[in-house]
Amino acid sequence: MEITYKNNRIKKVCTDAKIAEKTYGREMTEKIHQRIDEIAAADTVEIMIQFRIGRCHPLKQNRKGQYAVDLVHPYRLVFEKKGNEIQIANILEIVDYH
Repeated sequence: MEITYKNNRIKKVCTDAKIAEKTYGREMTEKIHQRIDEIAAADTVEIMIQFRIGRCHPLKQNRKGQYAVDLVHPYRLVFEKKGNEIQIANILEIVDYH
């Protein structure tokens, strides 16, 4: 999948290990970059859900249309998909929404 980002702040955290480590620490940085690589390697969000890649799951209620993958508990990487045939994952935020 192609990856886009909601804003420059989240893009920098997801693409620059130094900024991510400064913001979230080493363990979280490794997970963030692992999940970004997994999203980029997958063809569709449905494949990620089917094979439980990163425990990918659709969200409900006020987050309907968004998906999440696990990071370091309790944090999740939240994204939405754009397009049907060619899917683009738009990374929204790193958050503990529980």
